[in-house]
Amino acid sequence: MSLLSPRQTAINMALFSAFITGIGIVLSLVFHSENIFYPVVIAGLSVFIVVYIFTVSFLTNFIYKKISPIYKTIQNVSASKKDVIKDFEDKDIIKEVKKDVMLWAKKKSLEITQLKQLEKYRREFLGNVSHELKTPIFNIQGYILTLLDGGLEDKKVNKLYLQRAEKSINRLISIVNDLESISRLESGEMKLELKKINIIKLFEESFEMHEMLAKDHSIKLKFAKKFEKPIPVYADKQRILEAINNLIVNSIKYGKENGTTYVDFLDMGEVLLVDVTDDGIGIAEKDIPRIFERFYRTDKSRSREMGGTGLGLSIVKHIIEAHQQTINVRSNVGEGSSFAFTLKKA
Repeated sequence: MSLLSPRQTAINMALFSAFITGIGIVLSLVFHSENIFYPVVIAGLSVFIVVYIFTVSFLTNFIYKKISPIYKTIQNVSASKKDVIKDFEDKDIIKEVKKDVMLWAKKKSLEITQLKQLEKYRREFLGNVSHELKTPIFNIQGYILTLLDGGLEDKKVNKLYLQRAEKSINRLISIVNDLESISRLESGEMKLELKKINIIKLFEESFEMHEMLAKDHSIKLKFAKKFEKPIPVYADKQRILEAINNLIVNSIKYGKENGTTYVDFLDMGEVLLVDVTDDGIGIAEKDIPRIFERFYRTDKSRSREMGGTGLGLSIVKHIIEAHQQTINVRSNVGEGSSFAFTLKKA
């Protein structure tokens, strides 16, 4: 036990008091030449018991009065007097409280830092949402006003502006749908329908869906090697296909002309590692930690020209994490990027 615990302190004080009392009695009786053994023992024991009880009572009440508010605050509990005293009765009070307070302060400091980061992220997110929505809305407004001001009568202008307005409307719909998907994934409202699927088949479907886009960008979509047998995984087919599509589209949009997107699979025991690699423009090292944030763009002007919502990679991350798996990215500027995620093998 620590020397500063209430119980040990009381024992020390009681022993000291009993010792002093014993010495006093010894000196007193020596001069009277009486038998001093029993009186000294009885007196010393009596003093020991009285001092011990008094000291323990005083210290426990003092500790509860002084330490309890601190203890309850840092532990965030409504502890009773008995619980507080019991927790400290065999410990170094000052040392334990100091340690707990420092841990509590460190925890609160970390929470404040995290809250500041979340607040910064919230402001950035609201600013990004506002900007992403404002652009197509103002475009639509401009096209409609032009048509109302006489452009509607010009057959060459009216059809062109209506087509452009439709394009902006489709962009708005994409942003709203993507935001809704992320919101449902984050809140847990979107339930996954996990079943056994062939991951190779899903990539083949994705290749077919984006064949024209890849051709327009002179990009080849292919597997790293020939896979003779199906590779079954346990996943939600629709959601994983959505994640795959986002990764494939990204590899096409940011790939170099006459480049190639390779898809490879690696058996890692209980999980399968899926790797989508391109040889495009790559991602700067400073941007990699934020690449999965909503609306974060490494090249804002080019990204918007490509027509993306800025939510694709964020959706991919949420889908993979909803499967209780992970996704990572490796990239070098000018050399391409590799997105690798895991799925549970079936």
